[in-house]
Amino acid sequence: MYIGFSEAEVFLRNCKDAVIITHQSPDGDCIGAGFGLKDILTELGIRSRVVCSDEFTSRYDFITNSGAGEEFKPETIIAVDVADTKLMGKYQEIYGDKVQLCIDHHVSNRNYAEKTLLRPKATASCEIIYDLAKFMGINISSHCAMCLYTGIATDSGCFRYDCTTSHAHEIAAEMKHCYSDINFSKINRRMFEIKSKGRMILESKFVDIMEEYLDNKLVIAAITLDMMNELGINSDEFEGLAPMTIQLEDTEVGILMKEREPNVYKCSFRSADFVNVSDICRIFGGGGHAKAAGCIIEGTLDEAKKQLVEAVRKALL
Repeated sequence: MYIGFSEAEVFLRNCKDAVIITHQSPDGDCIGAGFGLKDILTELGIRSRVVCSDEFTSRYDFITNSGAGEEFKPETIIAVDVADTKLMGKYQEIYGDKVQLCIDHHVSNRNYAEKTLLRPKATASCEIIYDLAKFMGINISSHCAMCLYTGIATDSGCFRYDCTTSHAHEIAAEMKHCYSDINFSKINRRMFEIKSKGRMILESKFVDIMEEYLDNKLVIAAITLDMMNELGINSDEFEGLAPMTIQLEDTEVGILMKEREPNVYKCSFRSADFVNVSDICRIFGGGGHAKAAGCIIEGTLDEAKKQLVEAVRKALL
């Protein structure tokens, strides 16, 4: 059932001992939204903890070092930035059919929760968390502000992507005005500039692994486990690589394939202009936004590429 801010406020003010679920392969938005909501619940005197199927990486420790929360038996189950229970990883079996509130901005949201606060036009789930806090008249702490800014900045590509709303700029401006103790330039440098040596080597090799299909309308770049081992990097360092697949002129759809385990690929889609890649990802059980979406595909690398090329070919007709 879809709800608005009023119903969400009533739910949050009356909840108790909440577990906040974020999606696997966590990014800045789900981490920021999860810990931002935890801060809001703390302001309400409600105990909560943030969980994720995958470990939170060190690049986000300025958010997560405050602690994900103490262990307790949850009475309330909340999901943030999770469009489908399949994205919960190991927590799908535990909480997948028990989610009472979902806060999300993905148009592909499966409406799996008892109550869903969905704002598909929002830049990020953190934008919704910010608006909810303002609606409820709750103080946004400096830590919460760091969380929400990080989520908005990362999901907007540092305010470059088409999904970036004017409201996102307004939120960033307000935070810079009100939170002088936060070093926003340091956050931006950490999110968008600092890279490991392995990541920089991978970027230097990126042109070599990019393959063009369908008269150059489609670019696929596949990163295998062997390649990761050779370069000494892991999947945590791939954030921000997917947009590189649509930097070639004439390219309409780009796909970054990352091998999670043998013959299992996480595919991150990007659209340069008119193709709705969320629709393509739904074919493979995934989803997301019109210009940025993802799915999981199984099979050998050649088999997976063949399926992807055919799906994009149909979308380009």
